[in-house]
Amino acid sequence: MTRRPASPPPTPAAPGPRGVTLVISWAVDAGKEAQFERLTHEIASHARQFCGHDGVTWLRPPAGRGIYHSVLRFTDEERLTQWVRLPERQQWLRRVHGIAHEVSESPAQMTGTETWFSLPEQPVKAPPKWKATLVTMLGAYPVAFGINWLLSPLLTDWPLPLRALAFPLVAAPLLTFLIMPRLSRLLRNWLYPGADR
Repeated sequence: MTRRPASPPPTPAAPGPRGVTLVISWAVDAGKEAQFERLTHEIASHARQFCGHDGVTWLRPPAGRGIYHSVLRFTDEERLTQWVRLPERQQWLRRVHGIAHEVSESPAQMTGTETWFSLPEQPVKAPPKWKATLVTMLGAYPVAFGINWLLSPLLTDWPLPLRALAFPLVAAPLLTFLIMPRLSRLLRNWLYPGADR
């Protein structure tokens, strides 16, 4: 009986491109906010049809402030560059002229938690990833502790997939709507040094 030679280990697949995010701040003329927001819905519908577009979040300013932030997510930097140069977007920019103007454009950021952080009203650099990671861990720890303390004893008889589902169902809304916005405001001077000067 001849022994078959061992087959070589499979070559690991090359990692796919990481998503990129671009944050753009817009100064909107007083009294033209509703008109600007209608135009944001229009460009968002164009973006949804663009290959490689992963979504856009518009952050509305507090009352009386005119700085909006758009958080654009794309599958890779090449698709982002194509979108920025797209004729439809250029036409949209011409329509926005006279209503609002771009006041800052951050470099593309390799991250997925932009909407967890309150952005300053004036243009500044995005916080370093290590700071964002520390703040996220600071917010996630009490949620994880509370879930393990309060919920885990009640779920011991549940199947593992349902027990695992309980954590994101509770943690994601708490972090997104309650904990992270407050933490980012509390640590604003550390995350965005010089933003209030």
